[in-house]
Amino acid sequence: MATQRTVLVTGGTRGLGLETCRQLAAQGYRVLLTGRTLEAAEARVGELDGELHALQLDVTDEASRAACAEAVQGQFGGVDVLVNNAGVMESWGDGGWPKLFDMPTEIFERTLAANLHGPVRMCQLLVPGMVRRGHGRVVNVSSGMGQFAEMGGGHAAYRISKAALNALTVVLANEVKGSGVLVNAVCPGWVRTDMGGPGAPRDVAEGADTIVWLATLPAGGPTGQFFRDRKPIAW
Repeated sequence: MATQRTVLVTGGTRGLGLETCRQLAAQGYRVLLTGRTLEAAEARVGELDGELHALQLDVTDEASRAACAEAVQGQFGGVDVLVNNAGVMESWGDGGWPKLFDMPTEIFERTLAANLHGPVRMCQLLVPGMVRRGHGRVVNVSSGMGQFAEMGGGHAAYRISKAALNALTVVLANEVKGSGVLVNAVCPGWVRTDMGGPGAPRDVAEGADTIVWLATLPAGGPTGQFFRDRKPIAW
């Protein structure tokens, strides 16, 4: 690329986040791989090829978010791409598809902290710089479990948090429209990760493909949409 772009990936030490870092580094991006501990992030950076930098980031902790944003600004002058990948899905009760009525409050709060509040704050901290520079991409890693079009029961905390993340996508896309910043959400499908489990039909490379595609959209690309397999899907 004529101008090297800088991308920050939250939750970059494993699964989809790690594979997203791998693919973007292979395309020549400067990749800021973040993890809840600096040691974990540094270990992963050492395993990959390309220009990668390790940063500590716990998206649920305000001090960590602020310190990460300050480091990004000081060392790299901001970022061009933000991939909000970090997230959790906890179970409760006797497993299976845990019901809303049995959901412990602390699980709901932890899920919202990681899957919604973290992305909101990272957008607040990093997207204004993209707007000032006239270029940016935000990719919110969501899920089909957050689609109203196909909403079911079970795993209420996760479903609600991802539906809210989709709402963030639409709101932010409209607020930065015309600035050169494109904001989209992605359903990577059911992927073989620690969260998805070994029985999932997709490997991480397939799951990360649409994330990377949205992170590298050309000027004039789509914004404010939800994608799976590079095709728009219903909210």
